[in-house]
Amino acid sequence: MRTPTRRRRLLAAVLALTTAVTVSACGDDAEEGALDKIRVMSRLFGTAPDANGELQQAIEKLIGKKLDISWVPNADYNDKLNVTLASNTIPDVMVVDEKSPSFVRAAEAGAFWDLTGKLDQYPNLKPLDERTARNSSVNGKTYGIYRIRPTLRSAVLIRKDWLAKVGLPLPESVDDLYRIGKAFADQDPDGNGKKDTYGLVIPKWPGNYASSSPYDAVETWFGAPNGWGDRDGKLVPGFATEEFYQANRWLRQWVDQGLVNRDFTTLDSANWNDPFVQGKGGIIIDVNVRGTELAGRFKQADPKDFDKVAMVGNLKRSDGRKFSLPFTGYNNVLAISKQRIRTEEQLADVLRTLDKLQSPEGSALLTNGVAGRNYRLENGFAVLINQDDPAVKVLQNDVDKAFIQLGTRASIGLGQYPTKFPDPVQQKLFDQREPLMQEDLKTAVFNPALPVIAPTAVEKGQTLDLIIPDARIKFLSGQLTEQQLRAEVKRWYDSGGTQVAQEVNDLVAKVGK
Repeated sequence: MRTPTRRRRLLAAVLALTTAVTVSACGDDAEEGALDKIRVMSRLFGTAPDANGELQQAIEKLIGKKLDISWVPNADYNDKLNVTLASNTIPDVMVVDEKSPSFVRAAEAGAFWDLTGKLDQYPNLKPLDERTARNSSVNGKTYGIYRIRPTLRSAVLIRKDWLAKVGLPLPESVDDLYRIGKAFADQDPDGNGKKDTYGLVIPKWPGNYASSSPYDAVETWFGAPNGWGDRDGKLVPGFATEEFYQANRWLRQWVDQGLVNRDFTTLDSANWNDPFVQGKGGIIIDVNVRGTELAGRFKQADPKDFDKVAMVGNLKRSDGRKFSLPFTGYNNVLAISKQRIRTEEQLADVLRTLDKLQSPEGSALLTNGVAGRNYRLENGFAVLINQDDPAVKVLQNDVDKAFIQLGTRASIGLGQYPTKFPDPVQQKLFDQREPLMQEDLKTAVFNPALPVIAPTAVEKGQTLDLIIPDARIKFLSGQLTEQQLRAEVKRWYDSGGTQVAQEVNDLVAKVGK
């Protein structure tokens, strides 16, 4: 958790953007022509690729330019982003949360290109979906190319073998899930004669409130708005509703009874799968793509016995009503800095390069790999091959843990070509995704405030954004009473939230829902 001193330093650094957007040029920065090399900053979920590696070389050959990529571990990305935005070395292309206060402040100060109306002339950059384009905009302006994701992918992953051991069916409601969690903690599902298992695995969540966390999913199931929702004709944040408290009372019951991992406030999200695979916990609330990941981990451990993952979609509330958590349709955007890309001609050159990168050929490289090396194309599916080859393992890592983050046209979990798994276990979990999504879209709770960000949230976001996530964690871990949690919500309003709520309502009315 960030210390107040560190927060102040980050805020001070980001505030410097308002007075120092343009930086003196030197070296190749002084050139006004097309760039030979594009500097990129992106998220990393594993080992960083070698700049001279097979995949990067193939991508550079396709786009006709060199790439200088700064791969930043996901857990550190937000801090690194804030520091980078306040520096004189902003990369040319960055993966950013376009609603983060530090980015909005930078973009409005002129540090990034406004791409509104500029993407339609590029066939592989123009928006595919109007709702998603609107959701990824900032108060009516487009500051980046959105990275497409399925509209809904929330799911519950459960240890299938444990479920059979305790004799319970797949859950349909939150009450069913609680019974499973209780049984996993009390009925020795791993059969070792010890009380050393629990139900739900939750990591330390790196995002803010309403960032598709397990907490957000449960709150939605209980009927709270997904981020913002209509109550009596006004948009209010989900944490200002009684359903928010009901959901967190339910989750605290899990914590108090030992049904959740004790380190849920510190477990690195990069290691989220480990307790599930290692036989410590038996439930994960996350995205459906995690199902095939977990099955793959079990297969590595025992190729003859790895059918241990079951998956269901969103769950009903106790009264039988169902509210499903959708996704935004995208996850972050690729924004283009003005630090070196200063002219319309240079911008057009970069956009042409990105258009090549997001072409079917480029998307296949980013999200599938190199045809004939780590996969072969078969009836429109990518069939994995040569996975025991050490060089191919490196190539597959570069795809799955790094370059896939630069794709905007083909989603994580699908790829330009959907993966055809060599075994029926993973294939079944893959095939479940679409029908589960279509069913849950019938009860999806969309956030009408996604296209906007309040000016007060930009100004005071460094403080406001921390209040609710911190208070929720402290409540769940027993450090706050419910009365104190409610007092923290009031503090959010008193610290600028009242203005944020009014501005959100005004902006949504202006921009449109």
